[in-house]
Order: sequence, then structure tokens, then C-alpha cells
Amino acid sequence: MKKLVYACIGLFLVSLAATGCSSEGRSAGLGALGGAAAGVGGYEYNAHREKERLEEDLRSGKIDRREYEIRRDQLERGSIFR
Repeated sequence: MKKLVYACIGLFLVSLAATGCSSEGRSAGLGALGGAAAGVGGYEYNAHREKERLEEDLRSGKIDRREYEIRRDQLERGSIFR
């Protein structure tokens, strides 16, 4: 996921360099960057909700501590922000 973010930022910078001062190119580049940021934000929000659900499952006894640790580690590995 980090590679995707870096690729989007790189693409944005290349598009700015290629279009120069043209407003159409900048608008498209900003739109692409904004869309990527929104996608990452939605993904992170979903991961946060999953972590909350996971903690609730542990408190309620639906899963044991070992299962909690495994699933939390999986969520954290998929997260961009740790």
C-alpha cells in the first residue's frame, strides 16, 4: 500500500513537470492525488473500525488472546500508518 501512495505522489510530480503551468494538467494531477488520498483514508478508517471490532471480540470472549494478537498483527501489517 505504501508503494501505491508513493507511486501516486510520483505520478503527480511527473504530471506537474510535464504540464508546466497549464491549469488543466494541474487540475487533473490534483484530482488524481486527491482521489488517492481519499482511497487511503477510507482504507485506514476501515482498518481502525476492524481493530475496534477485534478488541470488542476479545473483551466479549468471542476470541482468545492468541487469535487477537494474530488478527491485530495482520491489520497492522496492512496499514500505511502505524
